This record gives sequence, C-alpha cells and structure tokens, in this order.
Amino acid sequence: MKTAGLRQSFGRNGKRRKAAMHLIPNLFTTGNLFCGVYSMLSVFNANYMVAAVAILVAMIFDVLDGKSARLTNSTSHFGFEYDSLSDVVSFGVAPGLLIYSWALSGQGTFGVAVMFAYVAMGAVRLARFNSTAAVSDGKYFTGLAIPAAAGVVASLVIFDHYSVRIGTEVKPLLVLFITLTLSFLMVSTIKYRSFKDMKFRGGQHITYLVWGILTLMLVAAWPQVMLFVIFAGYALLGPAERLVGLLAKMAGKRPSTKTEQSVIEPKF
Repeated sequence: MKTAGLRQSFGRNGKRRKAAMHLIPNLFTTGNLFCGVYSMLSVFNANYMVAAVAILVAMIFDVLDGKSARLTNSTSHFGFEYDSLSDVVSFGVAPGLLIYSWALSGQGTFGVAVMFAYVAMGAVRLARFNSTAAVSDGKYFTGLAIPAAAGVVASLVIFDHYSVRIGTEVKPLLVLFITLTLSFLMVSTIKYRSFKDMKFRGGQHITYLVWGILTLMLVAAWPQVMLFVIFAGYALLGPAERLVGLLAKMAGKRPSTKTEQSVIEPKF
C-alpha cells in the first residue's frame, strides 16, 4: 500500500512539473501579447515612443518563449499556435497602427492601404512559416521574419525621436518606402540567416566574445541609433547576400565560356 501511494505521489508530482514546464513558455507568450496590446493603446494616446518600446519588449518575450520551450522540452502545438497569434498582434497589427498614426495618417486611403499591406504580408509570412516549419532548413528563414520587420519600425520611431527629427514632408514618403520594402521582404523568397547554427571553432570564441562586447558597448552608449542600425542592417543582409551570390555565379560562368571557346576554336 505504501509503495502504491509513493508511486501515485511521484506520478502526480511528475505531472505537475510537466504542466509547469508547459506553463513557462506560454507565460512568456502572454507577456508578448500584453506588450502588443499595450503598444496599440499607446498609439491611440499618441505615445509613439512608449508604443515603439513596447514592441521591442515584446521581441524579448518572443525570444524567451522559444528558448524556454526548447530548454524545458515543452514545445506543443497549442504553444506554437498561441505564439503565432500573439506575433500577429505584437509584430503585425501594433507596428501597422504605429506606422499609420505616426506618419501615414495624412495620406488618406493610400496610407491605410500601405498599413494594411504591412499587416497582411506579416500574417502571410507567419502562415507560410507555420505551414513549412516541419520541412524548413533551420539555418535560414525564407523571407524577413515578422519580429525583425517590427524591429525596424519600432527602432525607426526611436531613432527619429532622439536623433534625426525627419521633416513632416519627407517622413510620409520615407515611411511609405520603408513599409512597402518590409512588406515585400517578408513574403519574398530571400534567405535570411537564423544564426541558430553558429559554432565556435578553435579560438574563434574569443573573437566572437570581443565583437559581442563591442556591440553591447555601442548599443548601451547609443541605443537610439544602434538599434535601428542593427535591425535595418539585418533587413538588408538577405538582399545583399543574394546579390553577392548572383554576382559570384555570373563571374563563375564567364571564365568557363571563354575556355570552352578557346578549346573549340582550334578544331576549326
């Protein structure tokens, strides 16, 4: 009887621990969702800086959600869907409202259309990711991830508030261009590095440590500038790598055609 009672108690404790492990990532996802909703409320009150910071905090919760789920081995279909729905709010609707109220509200229907294009392309990006997650290569993302696109929007608002002060005539045109570019990149087939396959070989970990410390120093010293540089640089990394790859292929094909001509000519 005592043995059976001990087994039941251990079984119950095991179930409780398992339930707690599943709860932790979902709590981080809830934090992500809360930040997205708080960002939208801040936009309604014209507190654009607070709205931008809330989106960046939502990104931290999104990272912690995925990391905690993998570390505790508590991934689930429910958590996967809950995370995607939260991402639509925090990195789709919230940045879209921020873009419109901050810069595009004076553009009439066209401004609404551009804002909707960003939100819709973000939702399409998430739906495509969810449908191909099981067969996708973990080293690369297909298209710009929606949190990265939201990071560009949020860091741009912070960058403008503290450093640039874009003029009222230039701001709508610039934001229109950036928003349409982000919308295209999210649904494009351009590959973006996920940095999940980073391996430290030999003494390279010292080099990575030095670069990491320098980056943290720059972000701590000029967060309003460096955040935008990092997010914008990552958004441009995919197109830059594809362009370099295309140029390398073109350069590789030209010598081969010349050698083939030199081999064929003597036969005639």
